[in-house]
Amino acid sequence: MAKKERKRVKGKEFFNYKKKRGDRTDGWRIRSNDPLFDVIPHAMIDRNDAQIFFEEEVETEALDNFVRKVRRDPSMEMTDLSRLAVMMAACVRAFSRYPKINRFCAGRKVYARNHFCIALTTKTSMDLDSAESNIKPQFMPNYTLKEVYDALMGELNKTKNAEDSDTDSFVDKITSIPQWVLKLFFSWVRHKDARKGLPRSIVDISPFHTSVYITDIGSTGINSIFHHIYNIGTTSIFISIGKRGKKLVLDEEGKPKYINVIKFCYVVDERICDGFYYAKTVRYITHLLKHPEELLERPEVINEDKLC
Repeated sequence: MAKKERKRVKGKEFFNYKKKRGDRTDGWRIRSNDPLFDVIPHAMIDRNDAQIFFEEEVETEALDNFVRKVRRDPSMEMTDLSRLAVMMAACVRAFSRYPKINRFCAGRKVYARNHFCIALTTKTSMDLDSAESNIKPQFMPNYTLKEVYDALMGELNKTKNAEDSDTDSFVDKITSIPQWVLKLFFSWVRHKDARKGLPRSIVDISPFHTSVYITDIGSTGINSIFHHIYNIGTTSIFISIGKRGKKLVLDEEGKPKYINVIKFCYVVDERICDGFYYAKTVRYITHLLKHPEELLERPEVINEDKLC
């Protein structure tokens, strides 16, 4: 007997499944999972039990040329475009094709996130004592590079203008309370998050509840690192971008030459999808970094996560 199609929210193009029993404020329960993936969260209870690691080295000639070209073209209105923005756009595009990467595990169950966002930590200046700020722009699956860029710059401009992001304001409030109250608050967060989920107002500003967390560690002058994914929250993917370096390779004639490369390190939660699915996703992101012009157009394919 065929399963009944899940009801939709009228007038909403994306993330439009109606909430039903067992769903959360930030995601829908996956009910069509491989039986193995129903068991794995019981064997690997914490997120750091289920970490797996990918490392991808990408030649940056096409990416660097693209960024320079776009910056110099005033008609494109992306004069501050960076490799980070292109990487974020590549993640959004990868999600539109491989939606399972937007899943998360909570309370030993797997959910499909009902939004897509990327969290990152920024500094107001490259000084040791300068303040850090957390931002978390949200994106739609059909976003182009320009729309990702605008969302990112909107958040960054707030921090540059000495305005606190919503996340920073929230952190300031909870750190002003006594330690014993803070301990109780985080106990409540863990308890609530493992069951029905936190209120959406908290989810939207929490850096620990994000589709992807990205750190551009290369901007500090060091290579990429494998950064753990947090047990608290719902982050399933952490990406580290390293500094640009040189690599000796052989050209088509067999002669040695140096090329510019950047190493990307991925730490992911293996409970949400299998390694082959992750590998396809990482390969697609790498393809987009080598052909960033594809991000200027709308995606040709937008796939939905099958919930039931």
